[in-house]
Amino acid sequence: SLFLSLVHVCLVQANYAPYFFDNGARSTNGNMALLSLSEDTPVGTHVYTLNGTDPEGDPVTYDLTYEAGSRRYFSVDKNLGNVTLIEELDREKEDEIEVIVSISDGLSTVSEKVRILVMDANDESPEFINTPYIVEVPENTPSSSSIFKIEAIDRDTGSGGSITYFLQNIHANKFTIDRHSGVLRIKTGVTLDYEKSRTHFVVVVAKDGGGKLRGDNKVFSATTTVTINVEDVQDTPPMFIGTPYYGYVYEDTLAGSEVLTVVALDGDRGKPNSIHYCIVNGSEGSFEISNTTGAISVIKSPNQLKKEVYELKVKASEVSQEGDTSEHTFAMVTIRVVDLNNHPPTFYGENGPQNRFELTMYEHPPEGEILRGLKITVNDSDQGANAKFNLRLVGPGGIFRVVPQTVLNEAQVTIIVEDSAAIDYESFKVLTFKLLAIEVNTPEKFSSTADVVIRLLDTNDNVPKFSSDYYIARIPENSPGGSNVVAVTATDPDSGLWGEIKYSIYGTGADLFLIHPSTGIIYTQPWAILDAEVNSKYNFYVKAEDTDGKYSLAEVFITVLDVNDHSPEFNENIQEKTMIIGSPVKIEAIDQDAEEPNNIVDYSIMQADPANVFDIDQSTGEIKLKSYIRSLDIIHNITKNKDCIWSLVVQAKDRGSPSFSTTAVLKIDITEETLHKGPMAAFLMQTKDNPMKALGVLAGVMGIMVLITIMISTAMFWRNKRSNKVMPVRRIIKKRQMPPSRTVRMEWLKFKRPSNTAEKFVVEEDTKSLHNENSNNNIQVVPVPPAAPLPPPPPALAPRGDAPGWRVPTVSGSLTPKHVIKPPKKKGHSSAHNALVSELKMRFEKRN
Repeated sequence: SLFLSLVHVCLVQANYAPYFFDNGARSTNGNMALLSLSEDTPVGTHVYTLNGTDPEGDPVTYDLTYEAGSRRYFSVDKNLGNVTLIEELDREKEDEIEVIVSISDGLSTVSEKVRILVMDANDESPEFINTPYIVEVPENTPSSSSIFKIEAIDRDTGSGGSITYFLQNIHANKFTIDRHSGVLRIKTGVTLDYEKSRTHFVVVVAKDGGGKLRGDNKVFSATTTVTINVEDVQDTPPMFIGTPYYGYVYEDTLAGSEVLTVVALDGDRGKPNSIHYCIVNGSEGSFEISNTTGAISVIKSPNQLKKEVYELKVKASEVSQEGDTSEHTFAMVTIRVVDLNNHPPTFYGENGPQNRFELTMYEHPPEGEILRGLKITVNDSDQGANAKFNLRLVGPGGIFRVVPQTVLNEAQVTIIVEDSAAIDYESFKVLTFKLLAIEVNTPEKFSSTADVVIRLLDTNDNVPKFSSDYYIARIPENSPGGSNVVAVTATDPDSGLWGEIKYSIYGTGADLFLIHPSTGIIYTQPWAILDAEVNSKYNFYVKAEDTDGKYSLAEVFITVLDVNDHSPEFNENIQEKTMIIGSPVKIEAIDQDAEEPNNIVDYSIMQADPANVFDIDQSTGEIKLKSYIRSLDIIHNITKNKDCIWSLVVQAKDRGSPSFSTTAVLKIDITEETLHKGPMAAFLMQTKDNPMKALGVLAGVMGIMVLITIMISTAMFWRNKRSNKVMPVRRIIKKRQMPPSRTVRMEWLKFKRPSNTAEKFVVEEDTKSLHNENSNNNIQVVPVPPAAPLPPPPPALAPRGDAPGWRVPTVSGSLTPKHVIKPPKKKGHSSAHNALVSELKMRFEKRN
């Protein structure tokens, strides 16, 4: 029994080790045995889950370890067993990864070594080996021959590692390539030519078969350039360089002198052969050639040569290294025997060689005219090409041209007018040219010159021209006669009498002005009186004319500046107006001056008693009562009497400098509104001063009433006619009687020709029944305004005395203004004025 107890205790305390599940190669959890990963798996991807258990059911932990020196590619969650990729995979560097996986229950640990296979992905591009590619190919290599093998590798496996080859711009080059082997060949039917193209550049592309990379199908390629150098082969004959060949033998050439050298080269430039020269024919014993250099020499003196031109046929042959003569070619050499160019062109006049020619002529000759006064001849005593030269004029261009322009040996020189307008005496008094003769085809280019001097004579070819198309002047209206206004200026560039100018004026606005015929100064007529109020603008034309009658015009605009020479004027010096309390009256004065501020009038009350009853608007002349006066009672309290007719002395003063003023006496009849407020009352008050307006309105009202009556009668007629009955009028329309207190007798409104404004409306009611001295009865009758006294006859304004002289600046200085003498008024002014003053004085004394 003791033994059995010990065995039982040992069995109870035994601990079994944990173990991994083995779920096979395609499982994603277990012990990672036979796990395979693609090399393009992204870092951070969960690639596997370690999974195992403990027989006792204890919790287990997981771990990954690597052999020393190995790269750590994975990490594991110790509790969950999740394995994560932490390092990028590359199959081409490491296709298997050994990892030690372990599982532990805290007491026992079980470890296993597993191999993880790295699967290929198409992540590599083809690479050419043994580059650069330089190929030497003889130019006589047959077509379709293989000349080189190109090789490229791709470290991927499968289709990603298979490579095909092709050429870029296959139609533009002379080569093809086998797509599988990479063998480069010359195209069928194509040959290489060293003389046409010595080097060819072929771009070869190597492309893999494609494969998956991170889920997408990728195809990679690489390119390289193959340089093909063509080697020369002896297959081209020699060729002459610098053809055609021309040589010249001059009159002073010595026998044995070299004339020219011909050069020939082997057409095969890679390995050229030497050249042998010889003259085949045409020399006639006068020329020889060097066999090695190709230099041709004359072996006779020039005077022994029988021909002017020799045509030599020269042969160039290739000599091989063995000394054999193979290919050859021919060239023609032309040798001309010419005269020596030792004479320059020379100008001649009538008396022999001459280098200066002069001519006097009038300006502006007709275009195409020949300058016949110039006798010029040019000559070159050489022969042939040495005697050919060009002529041209050097100087102001486009004026003349020379004929002929090309001369052989000798010619008569003619100068023709090209631009007549440019031959202008006012621009050039003298025209100077260089006549140049220069050889054309000679290496010496001998030349000579001659001076051509043309002196111009003047003609009357210019029209006088004003300095401006119009002139603007200003002059005060008080300028005296003979005052300068403005000076006009015209110029004529012609000389002598043709350049003298005479001025004149004409036009409708020129009556008050004169012009000096020589200086062009415009001034007023001695008797001229300018008045800006009558006419402030003048314009006319001024003419500048030379002795031949050529002329030009300009327009003159003259503005007459206003001067304050008028006083403000009232239409009447004594005026009568009726003022209704609350409404202003207006007085107006007109200043005949033309411009501001001379014609702006300011109004003021010069005399009024009492002074605090009226106000006047300075600008408009409106006169109204003080704001606190709203009824006749206030006026009565101020004046202490019942008389409401006032006389004011109103001054009108302009704003000119110096300022002028005038006064008028204004009699104002002050009344209140006498009718009840309403449209009729307003109308009667408005027509108080214009009875014809009231008659017109009354006639219009009556016409409208007649028209309404006709329309009503017509309507009733047609109504009775349709009913065929006579409808008696049973209703009697009675006129409603108006209460006595509201009756207004209209006999008070009588239209007559009043003697003054206050008498236009007169009330003819019984004065006894309307009289209410204390204004305390209830009779609603319009009060009768007191009759205004008849004013004395209007006084005549005394003529203004001599005003002190004053001056204003004008164009020619300070001018004294003119004084307008105004006609005197009617006689009796003094008596009327005294009567008015006496009456005003009596009224003021009575009120006081």
